[in-house]
Amino acid sequence: MSVNDPIADMLTRIRNAIMAGHPMVAVPSSKLKVAIAKILHEEGYVSNYEVVEGKDGTQKVLRIQLKYVGERRNRRPVISGLERVSRPGRRVYTGKGEIPWVLAGLGVSILSTPKGVMTGKRARQLGVGGEVICKVW
Repeated sequence: MSVNDPIADMLTRIRNAIMAGHPMVAVPSSKLKVAIAKILHEEGYVSNYEVVEGKDGTQKVLRIQLKYVGERRNRRPVISGLERVSRPGRRVYTGKGEIPWVLAGLGVSILSTPKGVMTGKRARQLGVGGEVICKVW
């Protein structure tokens, strides 16, 4: 199946898995998706992630273990929301002084900069801007 926006597909799969209460979600792997999963893991939004060989051996699969808090009946996901900002039809770029805050600092914006994929906080520290990929809270 051909997907025009693989990042939006990844975020939608995570969003759907959280709403269904699944412990893990699998998405086709790419370097950008692995970088986003790494940031989600470092910021504490997911438990773990790993890249494994696909069943047919051609496409690698990124497995993301979702994180929940609370006991069995009162279990709630750590991720409240995911929003794709820059899309293939409308790219959103930001300068170093205009990096967006997500929920007044409670969430994370993920940027693709010339120095790599990083959070908005890290980009402010390094003084670089770039493409705003998504927001997570």
